[in-house]
Formats: sequence, C-alpha cells, structure tokens
Amino acid sequence: MAAVETQETFNCTVEQFYNLLLDYESYGDFLDDVDSCEVVEEDDDYKIVEYRVTVVKSFTYRLRMEENGEDMISWTLESGDLFKVSNGSWELEEKDGKTLATYTIDAKFKVFVPGPIAKMAVNINLPNMMKSYHKRVDELYNT
Repeated sequence: MAAVETQETFNCTVEQFYNLLLDYESYGDFLDDVDSCEVVEEDDDYKIVEYRVTVVKSFTYRLRMEENGEDMISWTLESGDLFKVSNGSWELEEKDGKTLATYTIDAKFKVFVPGPIAKMAVNINLPNMMKSYHKRVDELYNT
C-alpha cells in the first residue's frame, strides 16, 4: 500500500479534536475495527499504544505516538503482526472556527495483500474511519 493522504473539516476546535485524538483508550468505543487500544508505555516525548483490531481476523500492533505541540500527532510502527511499516500523522489547523485535519498514512503489510484488495480496503476503511470521527465529534461537542 502506498502513502495515502486525506483532509477533512471537523465541526470543533483544534484543541477539542486534538484531545479526542489523545484519548487512545476510547478508540474502541467509536472506531469499528478497533477492539481495544491501550497506552502500554509513556515517556515525556512519546507513548507506545497497543491496538487490537479485527479486519477479517484479529491483529495486534504497537505504534510509537509522538504528540507534537497541540496540532500534530505522528506515529511509527513499534511492533506487531499485521504491518511491516506503519507511519503516519494527523496535522490540525484552525479554519473558520473549525478544524481542518490532514491525515497521512504509509503502511505496508507483513502478509501479501494484492494491490486491488489493498486499494479497496483503503477506499472503504478510510472514509468509514472519517465518518466515525465526525460522529464522535458530534457526540462530544455538538449535542
């Protein structure tokens, strides 16, 4: 899978969206494929977050999350049984009182995934993930 980038505008402040992103333990509450998410190690500069996901079958992986200021979170793969590479980021900026979020990911799977299937997964999972974030923003900040 090649790098993918998308932009979305969320109906909340940058601070609110950033705090939503930092609440790793709640990801399983609103992201369909995430069974659980837990901070397993923490330092001043980073957190190691373990994700348990189910996409056809269950997988576990750990990402090293770096929280850069109040408008960017980036990650790199620490370990796991699904990805060979998983690097990405959320970059946030204020736009007319809302949050313009740029989501970037570059992932390569450990197992062979045919190109068309990987592309289909991205074309379905990424929009569904963004819908879940919009719904969560509405639940938390626009009720």
